[in-house]
Amino acid sequence: MGNRKQPFGYRMTLGEITIQPEEAELVRFIFQGYSTGATLGELTKTLCRQEIPYYAGRAWNKNMVSRILEDSRYIGEKGYPALIEPEQLRAAAEKRKARACPPQKTPAQKALRRLCGAPPSERVEKIVTDLLNELIRCPDRVRPSTSQVVGAACGKTREELTSALERQPIDEDNARALLLQLAAEQYDAIGNTEYETVRLRRLLTGRMPMTEPDAELLQNAVSKVRVTNKCVTVTLKNGQTIERRDQM
Repeated sequence: MGNRKQPFGYRMTLGEITIQPEEAELVRFIFQGYSTGATLGELTKTLCRQEIPYYAGRAWNKNMVSRILEDSRYIGEKGYPALIEPEQLRAAAEKRKARACPPQKTPAQKALRRLCGAPPSERVEKIVTDLLNELIRCPDRVRPSTSQVVGAACGKTREELTSALERQPIDEDNARALLLQLAAEQYDAIGNTEYETVRLRRLLTGRMPMTEPDAELLQNAVSKVRVTNKCVTVTLKNGQTIERRDQM
């Protein structure tokens, strides 16, 4: 039990190799299904639900399906009647090779993964590309996001100043020092965001719109990408956010 004398789809008839019709149909089904995107696991599940076994008394498994997809006798080699076209066997071999060796991630995909904090989908890649292309076509859309940047940079000092002013009696020297510190931090924050805005505009000016994400532009222009079910938000280096909401 477990050893076939002939490949699945064939039988010996009066000393001659002939086609076993029911099995031959399954062979064709396997090649057709695999060529249209079905996985070994999906094909195995389907085969287990029908009545024709690979071995009598044993359920189908992925190794059995794989063995069929690799067998060149199905195109008429070694004296066996052909069940499929040579192109079908070749296509199956190419698909197996592609699935065994998935394509390497591009530098842009790696950069986008770091910005997202997770592997981005093709949808996210396209949306980020489209958003940056809008800025490439019109760099003046890059504007300083002063309120967000100042708020993030000066939040702690502002809280300390508020607490100092609420305490009675007010320590005027401490409050004055905190006020001066807050003003200095705000000035620095505004200066940084203005500088980043000018730098980003220069970076985008003269570029051609992209067909896919560019690693250099992502690294130099984007600080974060936030992805939700309904929205993709890109935060630029100057603190500005641009977003695209799903229309579905």
